[in-house]
Amino acid sequence: MQLSQVKSATRAVEILEFFKRVRQPRAMSEIALSLGYPQSSTTVLLKTLIALGYLNFDRRERLYFPTPKVTSLGDWIPRALFGTSRILETMHDVHAATGETVSIGTKNDVYLQYVQIIQSVHALRFHVDEGTLRPLTQSALGWLLMSTMPDDKIDNIVRRANIATEKNSERVKIPEMMEHIRQIRGKGYCSAEGVPFLGGGTICILLPVTIQNQPVVLGLGGAAERIRQNHDRYLTVLQRAVKAVKPDNPFDQPIDIEF
Repeated sequence: MQLSQVKSATRAVEILEFFKRVRQPRAMSEIALSLGYPQSSTTVLLKTLIALGYLNFDRRERLYFPTPKVTSLGDWIPRALFGTSRILETMHDVHAATGETVSIGTKNDVYLQYVQIIQSVHALRFHVDEGTLRPLTQSALGWLLMSTMPDDKIDNIVRRANIATEKNSERVKIPEMMEHIRQIRGKGYCSAEGVPFLGGGTICILLPVTIQNQPVVLGLGGAAERIRQNHDRYLTVLQRAVKAVKPDNPFDQPIDIEF
């Protein structure tokens, strides 16, 4: 595939993600300026997305906005990922009880991927977009996912994650990570401060399901001081939420939901 084709595909997706952020009609010049694209290529991309049915163009106002076809691209995914279990309801229960950012994460190669997120209602919060990838070594959710692996695999994952981590200061030492893992295995959950955000705190716990053969983590996060003050209550909320998630098979065993 030619580099120009890859760039065009990337930019088309970025335009749709731009509308997810702004949630309002925008002119071509605003889109180009926000994304740093040349106006000529932005015009071509917008016309292509209109022709494919993903954007609507108001010629009188000269504004663009996504069509329902964009929604139809992914409206089937939550059910494909989560089946008929109460995972999504459980997320909302945790959010209602804490107001913190609530997320579901799973492993994607050497990365944690945030599959589903409900953003915090608190004034002081940290924003993470759904789909965001982060090295497993750089978050409490990632540490908890690694705790489900054998030690030799953790060693390999940490080495590869360090390669994928741009800043030397964020690369971790294997003995230190193994100590974190031992503590997590002993407690059955993970709580941490300062990762992935300085001044932030996270508490997370494993769910009794898998997604594409990968373990799944339910976590909540927010300002470290607030998480610290409410640690025991938040942990109880998460533990009760996990008990409410019942696998869908008759033997009450962890299930694997695949596409």
